[in-house]
Amino acid sequence: MNKKLLFVTHSAMIAALYVIFTMISNMMGLALGPIEFRFSEGLTILPVFTPAAIPGLTIGCMLANFLVGGNPFDIFLGSAATLIGALGTYAFRNNRFLPYLPPIAANTLIVVPVLFYTYTFVQEAGWGLPLYTLIFFTGEALSVFLFGFLIKQALLPVQNKLK
Repeated sequence: MNKKLLFVTHSAMIAALYVIFTMISNMMGLALGPIEFRFSEGLTILPVFTPAAIPGLTIGCMLANFLVGGNPFDIFLGSAATLIGALGTYAFRNNRFLPYLPPIAANTLIVVPVLFYTYTFVQEAGWGLPLYTLIFFTGEALSVFLFGFLIKQALLPVQNKLK
């Protein structure tokens, strides 16, 4: 099979999965709000298995943020954070624990200020920036570690077919 076509197909499938999982979180009121817990963040482990996940996650995040009603800052800077996190995950793909950390760090450092300063629902929650950072970090870390670990374990038996 054509490697470029396979790369694009994998990227598109990952983008679609990211959007679907974000929409499931959105139906539960967890995709965009003062408390975020996106099931889609578990997919950020996928660059361990394929570099096609890097554009797939980035495009999926951009589409998902648009579809849940994100503002332009969130759509573009959130996607940039996802890109940075995916690149970091790919860079640490040969380590057992480090691939989980870049998406958590990138989203906490980039997305928290965007949400805190551009959405009234965060201001209306009455939390200061340090508390909001802790709340966001906790949701992101749980999503990435919990779902990312499950996804990683499920894909380990077929990892050689994904590269």
